Amino acid sequence: MKVFNVLFSFKTTLILLAILAIGAGVATFIENDFGTSTARVLVYNNIWYETILVLTTVNLAAIIYKFKMWKNTPRFLFHSAFVIILIGAGVTRYAGYEGIMQIKEGTTENRMTSLDPYLQITIKDGDKTYYKEYKKEFTTLMKSINEFKHTISYGDKKVDVTYKNYMLAKKGTAKMGLLTVDVTANGETKEIKLPGRRSQKGLKRDLQFGDTTVSLEYGSKILLLPFAIKLNDFQLDRYPGSMAPSSYASEVTVLEKDNTAYNYRIFMNRTLHQGNFLFFQSSYFPDETGTVLSVNNDPGKWPTYFGYFLLTLGLLLNFFDKKSRFAKLTKFLASKNIASLTIACLLAFASTSANAADTNTQFQEKAKSTVEYLKTFKENSDVTAKKFARLVTQSSTGRMKPISSLNREIILKVSGKKSLFGMNADQIVLGILSRPEVWRDLKIIKIKTPKLKKYLGIDPSRKLIAFSEVFKDGNYILAKEAEKASLSKVDERGTYEKDIIKLDEKLNIVYSVFNGSLFNIFPKVVPTSDTKENNKWYTPMDAMNGFEGKNKLAVEQMTRGFINAVIQSNWTEADKYISLISTYQEKVGAEVTLSQTQIDNEIMFNEIDIFPKVMIAYLILGIFILIAAFIVVFNPTIKPKKTTFFFFVILAIIFAIHTFGMGFRWIISGHAPWSDTYETLLYISWSAVFAGVMFFRKHLLALSAAVIVAGIFMFTAHLTGIDPQITNLVPVLKSYWLTIHVSILTASYGFFALGAVLGYMTLIMFIFRKNRPHVDDTIKHINAINELALIIGLAAITIGNFLGGIWANESWGRYWGWDPKETWAYVSIVMYAIVVHLRFIKSLATPFVFAVASLLTFSSILMTYFGVNFYLAGMHSYATGDPVPIPTWVYYLVTLVFVTIALAYKNRDLKPQISQEENMRNKK
Repeated sequence: MKVFNVLFSFKTTLILLAILAIGAGVATFIENDFGTSTARVLVYNNIWYETILVLTTVNLAAIIYKFKMWKNTPRFLFHSAFVIILIGAGVTRYAGYEGIMQIKEGTTENRMTSLDPYLQITIKDGDKTYYKEYKKEFTTLMKSINEFKHTISYGDKKVDVTYKNYMLAKKGTAKMGLLTVDVTANGETKEIKLPGRRSQKGLKRDLQFGDTTVSLEYGSKILLLPFAIKLNDFQLDRYPGSMAPSSYASEVTVLEKDNTAYNYRIFMNRTLHQGNFLFFQSSYFPDETGTVLSVNNDPGKWPTYFGYFLLTLGLLLNFFDKKSRFAKLTKFLASKNIASLTIACLLAFASTSANAADTNTQFQEKAKSTVEYLKTFKENSDVTAKKFARLVTQSSTGRMKPISSLNREIILKVSGKKSLFGMNADQIVLGILSRPEVWRDLKIIKIKTPKLKKYLGIDPSRKLIAFSEVFKDGNYILAKEAEKASLSKVDERGTYEKDIIKLDEKLNIVYSVFNGSLFNIFPKVVPTSDTKENNKWYTPMDAMNGFEGKNKLAVEQMTRGFINAVIQSNWTEADKYISLISTYQEKVGAEVTLSQTQIDNEIMFNEIDIFPKVMIAYLILGIFILIAAFIVVFNPTIKPKKTTFFFFVILAIIFAIHTFGMGFRWIISGHAPWSDTYETLLYISWSAVFAGVMFFRKHLLALSAAVIVAGIFMFTAHLTGIDPQITNLVPVLKSYWLTIHVSILTASYGFFALGAVLGYMTLIMFIFRKNRPHVDDTIKHINAINELALIIGLAAITIGNFLGGIWANESWGRYWGWDPKETWAYVSIVMYAIVVHLRFIKSLATPFVFAVASLLTFSSILMTYFGVNFYLAGMHSYATGDPVPIPTWVYYLVTLVFVTIALAYKNRDLKPQISQEENMRNKK
């Protein structure tokens, strides 16, 4: 019995979970550097990792039995769900298989290429043929694992095939790996090299041994399906005027063995289900004459789905279970209340924020005519610039937007500002477009590094330079430096090289405004039968050169007339030409142009510019609440409830504005506002404040932590070079599953970030808790809030991750593929599951351990969100080539965290808020 209690205990389970998490995390780095096959061989498909998974499943089942969890329905449901999910995954792993099917239009196919690689050996001896195959992947690390010797006996003869070497294909290339083996037959040994890799058919090689021919092939093999599929038509839709796919679909007929048939349309997020086979739209032939379907035979689908259902149901019911840990923590918090500080504290830290006006030095340096031009243009161009901004333009990816959005993107990219010389972006771009000879000499381009300023021979104190300052005698001064910087490795670039590359990009943007090549404002009249144009819109210069007849004449008159009217300051005439261009867009480009309401909405969204303002509000308010909270912690006699309510009301107003901004962006973009890096950072901020407002509004430290987390994530979104512009979605993201999966999963990051900040605050209080008994109560209180946040976050990330699995299965036919993003989400789930169960291990059931764990475990979330995106290659990754260097401040931050932990360690001795005895009762 004692052995049973040791083997099937929470401690053993947590150790097994830690091994699983560490192994999977390490595997993502192995995969990045040595290939997917190496990671699969050494970790994911290795017997040791599968053994740990089995032991964890058995252990979990034993704990369910040991503590009679069936007496508590929610707890039993979500714990037993993991057992069912793991069993389903095992069925998929050992009974399922995947592959690729390529079909040309008008043809019928019943063959697929396997995803898994095989060593296929065919022996021809006289008129007899013998065949053997061995499923095998290879690693470039610990190559001894690769070794094999296969003996194929036929008649009274035999052939030996012995492993010799395997070379990995270079990352990022289409080249195959190279397997080298020795083949021995009839007493003779020959070496042969076999090119091949996972998911691609290999090349067959023959060896002759007297009358015996040995053929070898390494790579995917051909599998026959019990039915056939005919491709009737492949359809590809692109975004207007671009090559970017909007959607693609395959119209097919499924031909079954009993001669029955039915038609089906396969497209992104709509798979074909035929028995246990799933077919999903993966890709297409380069010449668009055929389709590429990914195939998955998955007998473990329904057990896994059933497990997902039980898991979600159990986790949701757990929040309403009066015997759950969540309920006990909520009850504990309800029995205590940390009061807040008086309003006088707020008045002591008054703060204002305003943008400094541009100095007049630039005007003083210019000729009198330029100064006069700027003054006149500023005073008189506003109305015309607003009308110009309402014209519609087409981006390179096919997104239709008002020129107002493009103008803002241009000026923000070039100068880092939203206005210059007292003029808005619309006026500035109109000025550059109409009078490039004037604006080329005006300082509008941002430059940072002193070394680059010195190279250009300009004053180190200047922040802006003119376009003309990088040219001398008609030559581009930075040509060689820019080429050298762009050819250098990303991780070897310093601030000087980065600034050169950015400056070069800004100069190209300004030049493109000079010649109007950024403004695709003219749709082309084309025959209805001509689909190649795809509603493409053209720049004024391209339209004048490429259009014909009346259309060409109309474009020339409108373009020249408008520019000349602006140059001559004839604003009435300029407005007339803008009206003509707008009418032309509405008539010729009616299929894709924006309505007046859509234009109004996007311009309004641009003008109110919600998110930077909300960011500043969060940061300022968070600091005020934090100061108030810490003063209360160390002065428990202060308990004015009105001030707590005052802070809550202000936060609720800011949160409402934030929510309005997210909804407004959703309306404009046409998709949920968490579909790219910028949007998900905004959404994580939103979820953090949501946690504070909804769950922890009576607790100042928790509220301040939520607001600070929101401010930090929004700060990251706006001040780290992340592009905020609205873009089109790739086809696979056009799914309601995206909205559900990402919203729930990303929301969990806000709760985990809140937990990390609360953990850090707790450690600070540990440093100063000596001889302050009231601080101990505060630590226990904040620890309870922290644990509540992590329980909610863990439920959200678990449900969100498994919903993502359903989305993946419904979109591309498999719910798990060990992609780095998936893997790190799994690592995060496991790590946080360990953290919330630490209370069951007596030596670790302390507020100090929990605070440290909640703080350090957040690194797995940072790795899931940032690390995978920028350092690991995968379907969810933005990493290409060399990784982005880790910012210096990260090292300082990590040092600060560990110094804080070290200082808090000496005062770590504090009992938990809920006794160990009660924890043990909770098990049962």
